[in-house]
Amino acid sequence: MKRELGTRTFKDGNMMNLDVKTLDKIVKNTLSAVEKGKAQIFEIYEAARNEMENVKKDVERVKQEAIYIIFHVDELEKKERRARLRLMEVSRNFTVYSEEDIKACYDEAKVLQVNLAVAREQEQSLRRQRDDLEIRLKQLKNTVEKAEGLVSQVGVVLGYLGSEMDNVVNQIESLQQSQVFGAKIIKAQEEERRRVAREIHDGPAQLMANIVFRAEVCERLIDIDVTRAKTELKDLRGQVRDCLKETRKIIFDLRPMTLDDLGLVPTIKKLLETIEERSRIIADIRVIGEEKRLDSYVEIGLFRIVQEALNNVEKHSEARKVKVVLEFKPGFVIVVVEDDGKGFEATAKTDNASFGILGMRERMNLLNGQLIIESAIGKGSKVHIKVPIA
Repeated sequence: MKRELGTRTFKDGNMMNLDVKTLDKIVKNTLSAVEKGKAQIFEIYEAARNEMENVKKDVERVKQEAIYIIFHVDELEKKERRARLRLMEVSRNFTVYSEEDIKACYDEAKVLQVNLAVAREQEQSLRRQRDDLEIRLKQLKNTVEKAEGLVSQVGVVLGYLGSEMDNVVNQIESLQQSQVFGAKIIKAQEEERRRVAREIHDGPAQLMANIVFRAEVCERLIDIDVTRAKTELKDLRGQVRDCLKETRKIIFDLRPMTLDDLGLVPTIKKLLETIEERSRIIADIRVIGEEKRLDSYVEIGLFRIVQEALNNVEKHSEARKVKVVLEFKPGFVIVVVEDDGKGFEATAKTDNASFGILGMRERMNLLNGQLIIESAIGKGSKVHIKVPIA
C-alpha cells in the first residue's frame, strides 16, 4: 500500500461567513479563559516543584544521617565483640580476676549491647524514612511532569489561538494552514526541550548526583577500609564513564558534529551503529553512486527524516533488521529506509495520528521533496525519500 504525503488544504465555507467582530470576541474570551487556566496550572506546578525540592533535600539529609549511623553501628559491633571476648576471658579465669573486674566487664558488655541495639533501630528507622521519602519524591516528580505537560499544552493552545488573527476574513484558509503548521512547530520545540531536559535530568544529572554521593562515601572509607574504598572508586570511575556516554548521546541527538565535519553518510552510519548497540537490531547501509557533500540545510533535513524513520523502527516495529540505501543521482538524492518489522496500515488516519510522520512530511515540504511510505501488517515498512539537489 502506497501513500504520498503532501500538504493538506483546509476549506470551510461556513468560516468565511463569520462576522469579524464576533470571531474576535470569541477568540478573546477563549484566550482569557485559557490564560486563567494556565495560571492555575502553573501555580500547581510551582507548588509541586517546591515540595519536590524540599523532599530532595530531606532525602539527602537522611542519606547522610544513614551513612553516619552505618559507620557508628560498625564501630559499636567491633566494640561489642571485643567486650564479649573480654567477658569470656574474665569468666574463664575467675580465680585471677576479682569480682569487681568481672562485674565491670559484664556492665561494659551490657551497655555496648544496649547501645548497639539502639543504633541498629536508628539505622532501620532511617532506612524506612529514606524509602518513604524516595516514594514521595517519585510521586511528586510525576505530578510535576504532568503539570509541566499541561502548561506546555496550554501554551500551545494559546499560541495557536493567538497567532495570525489579523485579516481573518480575507486570510481564513491560509490562516488555518499556518496555525496548524505553527502549532506543530511550537509543540515540536516544546517536546524537544522537554525531551532534552528529561534526558539530562534522568541521565547525566542523576549520575553526577550519585557520583557526588559515592565520592563522599569514598572519603569516609579511605581511613577505615582501604579495600572497600578502592572498590567504590572503581565503581565511581564506571559511573563517570556512563555519565560521559549519556552526555555524548544527548549532544549527538541535538546536533551530530559529524554532520558538519564528515557529511550525511558517515553520520547515518554512526546512527546505525548506535541503534545496533542499543537495541540489537541488525543495521546496514548501502551507498549507490558517487558520494558527495550536500548543502547544509539539505543534509540536516535528510538526516532528521532518516533519524525519525529509524526511531520509529526501533520503538514500534519490533524489527530484527533495518537497511538504509542512499543513492546519489544528478539533480537529486534518494534515500530508502526498510525494515522487516510488524508493519502497519498506512492510512490517512494513521498518518495524521503519527506526530513523527507529520514532522517528516513537514521537513520534506521544506526541502521540496517527496516522501512515500509503504507498509502492511506483518510485512514490514519502507520509507522512500527523494530530494532535489543543486
